[in-house]
Amino acid sequence: MSEDIQNYINQYSDEIQQLFIKLRDEIINSVSCEIEERLWAKLPSFYAGNKFVRLIPFKDHINIEASALLLHKAELDQYKMTSKGMIQIYINQEIPISLFQIVFQETLMKN
Repeated sequence: MSEDIQNYINQYSDEIQQLFIKLRDEIINSVSCEIEERLWAKLPSFYAGNKFVRLIPFKDHINIEASALLLHKAELDQYKMTSKGMIQIYINQEIPISLFQIVFQETLMKN
């Protein structure tokens, strides 16, 4: 993890940090290309070329910004989706890992 992102995430609770690391690992492991980690507008972002996934931590949840989320809106109906197409994952919610792997692949690899 980049030092900037590590410093950023350290300000959150252990639960949020663990959730963040789990989601970060899934982003990196879902694609075969190199992922560049950096802060964009002070938000943790994961890039493959000009395509990105953002993980935006809050006190009790993490927003995920990924362009392919809207393609899977029906499959994610048990999760809160913002008007901008970001999904909110709360600490106590189960993470749909296999679906997120597909979302991350489609976001970072598709033309």
